[in-house]
Amino acid sequence: MEAMATVMQKLRERSMMSTSNSNETNKLGETKCPKCFGMEVVFSHKDDDGYEIYIPCVCRDRNAWGRRFKNALIPEEFVHANLENYQINDDNQREMFDLTAKYLESFPADRKALQKEGAKNFGFTATIGEQRIRALRPEDRSEIKHKHNNFGIGKTHLQIAMAKQLIKQGFNVFIVSDVTFMDEMMNAKRMNDDGETYNKMLSSVLKADVLVWDDIGKAKPTEAKEGLYYTIVNERYKRKQPIIFNTNEDKSTLADRIGYAANSRLLERGQGEYYVIETEGIDWRLKK
Repeated sequence: MEAMATVMQKLRERSMMSTSNSNETNKLGETKCPKCFGMEVVFSHKDDDGYEIYIPCVCRDRNAWGRRFKNALIPEEFVHANLENYQINDDNQREMFDLTAKYLESFPADRKALQKEGAKNFGFTATIGEQRIRALRPEDRSEIKHKHNNFGIGKTHLQIAMAKQLIKQGFNVFIVSDVTFMDEMMNAKRMNDDGETYNKMLSSVLKADVLVWDDIGKAKPTEAKEGLYYTIVNERYKRKQPIIFNTNEDKSTLADRIGYAANSRLLERGQGEYYVIETEGIDWRLKK
């Protein structure tokens, strides 16, 4: 627990270097600043020619944090997820937490550094994927599923906590849930608006500093979806823009869901630290 406290203190100090702190209500923009009344600038002085000079209000940084928080589209059930309230119940969850903290500590300090240096992808995969388990004989399926369970072990909680930490540090984060996102993209593609809606949605995913992709590979695979997976993963790969993802598939079955080219880029090891690990453990949602 002492080591965990040390990690948390380091991450708090890092986030405070990027943004000023206030209560949660103000961060989310739910109240107007009494100094600038929501304008985010305050009068400073008049120059020699009599022109009024305004400077940024102290609320600007925290309001920017609030906008990034809202734009990230954090799922309602994970609004309160953070590293402090992540429950570590076994060695697997300890390993997941430690890798998460290590990744955050090594992440570029700000947007300028990220654009220059880039960052690696981060991911939690299954030891034995859902599709591999489904292919087993019914009499074998239950035992393997229990032994190598990948559900309810806290993958999404940790990655939403990562997203919130990076938002505090000034990064634009965008969060998608695989099935919902892929369905919306396919629907947008069929709209009769010359691709306006589709391209707008695609732009949000490609331009975000950090893309958090929950349950990637869950959507029913089609040729069109495989092409979309490749477009997103490849474009971010070329720009060295990180994808933080989790999946209930293993490294092989994930390729069957999103395509081999996208899978190769998503899971690339490269040089230095590798931030993609296999996970399994007790389904704590069922245990509760």
